[in-house]
Amino acid sequence: MSTTKIIRVYGIPNCDTVKKARAWLNAHGLEHVFHDFKKQGVPADRLLPWMQAVGWEKLTNRQGTTWRKLDPVVQASVIDEASAAAVLQAHVSVIKRPVVEWTDGRITVGFQADAWATALGL
Repeated sequence: MSTTKIIRVYGIPNCDTVKKARAWLNAHGLEHVFHDFKKQGVPADRLLPWMQAVGWEKLTNRQGTTWRKLDPVVQASVIDEASAAAVLQAHVSVIKRPVVEWTDGRITVGFQADAWATALGL
C-alpha cells in the first residue's frame, strides 16, 4: 500500500454523501484535496488500486439512479473487475462515493462518521 501526504477525496460535488464527508473532514481540521469526477474524470490509474482495496462490487453503486437507468445489457455485462472498470469509466456516477485515499494508504468507499473517527483515533 502506498502512502500519500494528504487525504484525497474523489466524487461528485453535489452528491449529499460527498458533501457530508467533506464537511466532516473540515470540521475535524483534516486537510484534503477534492477530485471532481464530473470535471476531471476518473483517473484510470486509480481504478485498479481502488478495486483491489475494496472490491469492484463495492465500488459499483448498483443502488443509484444512474445504475438503474443503464441499459439492462450494460448492467448484465458487469461481471468482473475489467467489465466494471469499463462501465465505471464511462459512467462516473455509478462509482460509490466518496472514494477516499487516506494518508496511511488505506482506501475507503462511502462515508460513515463513526468508522472514520475510530480509524483516525478521534
